[in-house]
Amino acid sequence: MPDTSTLVRYYAAVDAGDLDAAMALVAPDVRFAIHLPGRAVRGEARQGLVDYLSGRGDVVRRHVPRRSSVADDVEFVYGAVVEDGSTTTGHFLAAVRLDEQGLIARYQVSFDPELGLLP
Repeated sequence: MPDTSTLVRYYAAVDAGDLDAAMALVAPDVRFAIHLPGRAVRGEARQGLVDYLSGRGDVVRRHVPRRSSVADDVEFVYGAVVEDGSTTTGHFLAAVRLDEQGLIARYQVSFDPELGLLP
């Protein structure tokens, strides 16, 4: 898995609680859609993403990338979401498009607590 993937670095910064570092990878006018069971969170601008991330509560959550791919200005990551260090709560499939500066301009992710693609 390429450790230079912007999306993998974004998840690492979010999981470390370093939202400033995460937002440094995101374009100011980012548009995003976060698909969760029973709802979707959509927004525009970094602050909207910060508001979502800040509002998730105090659970210790980690994104564990299992596969990633980069094709020109589009990146994909598939992985598990692990809470409190050991409980897998589901799996995510994320895609981003990078702008000319290499920042995340569009971000779409789906989370499913039941279906996993890999054994």
